[in-house]
Amino acid sequence: MSWKPASEPVCESQDHEHIEHVIDGSARDIGAFSVRRMLPTARRRMVGPYIFFDEMGPARIAPGTGMDVRPHPHVNLATVTYLFEGEIQHKDSLGSDQTIRPGAINWMTAGRGIVHSERTPAALRKSGFDIHGIQLWVALPTDQQEVAAEFVHYPAESIPDVERDGAALRVLIG
Repeated sequence: MSWKPASEPVCESQDHEHIEHVIDGSARDIGAFSVRRMLPTARRRMVGPYIFFDEMGPARIAPGTGMDVRPHPHVNLATVTYLFEGEIQHKDSLGSDQTIRPGAINWMTAGRGIVHSERTPAALRKSGFDIHGIQLWVALPTDQQEVAAEFVHYPAESIPDVERDGAALRVLIG
């Protein structure tokens, strides 16, 4: 699987008439590496139900270090985490303790409230590693904003791959 960083062209052809807006994203340092927030922007608040779109990395994390996003709350939304490289250990107030690996999806519905942390697993801290992934933040419909919190992990082998017009695609959501 490959991923084109935001710095590369969105469209390979010279026909750009269908491109409405190119979003470069703004970088935020979270310690071990940067996260680029692609949404929202001044010109594009949402795309469908997605209110935030973050790209983590790509980055090389040195041995002895890692990502430590301490416990923090979420309400009235859902997050979807997908990795191209690396691993993240997700723990939450529901008792979930799940390592997300490349190709898998973690779907966390905050609803009326959840607290979670995201950290680098201990084994990866020793050797160093590459990290690259995305996190989508989903605006829940108004009538579902106060649902009970839920966490669902979808292993990589459960995510469908399809081919359309000669392109290999991975259907993450929908």
